[in-house]
Amino acid sequence: MNATTYTAQRIDPSLQQGSEFLPRDQEPSHRLHEPEGMLTSIDPITGEDIEDLAGKPYLVDGNVVMYFASEETRRAYLETSKHHTLHLADNPSEDGEAEG
Repeated sequence: MNATTYTAQRIDPSLQQGSEFLPRDQEPSHRLHEPEGMLTSIDPITGEDIEDLAGKPYLVDGNVVMYFASEETRRAYLETSKHHTLHLADNPSEDGEAEG
């Protein structure tokens, strides 16, 4: 049976050099997790994943581009009230709150 010996390495703290932050890193980024733009290729009405986006109807909302499977689903999306109460199928109280 071979015994393995280990030698502990001492690191002299005086040899470690620190550096100052770069000028760009002096202040934390406020846009760290903010994307420049978003593109969604899932039709919000049908849930269909759209393979070929060329020629498909779309809607630009701020920095989001939403594609639709057809002009009919785009119109249906635009006609949907944004102030309706969300009724979840598995929420018997239907008060618009998610279970959890």
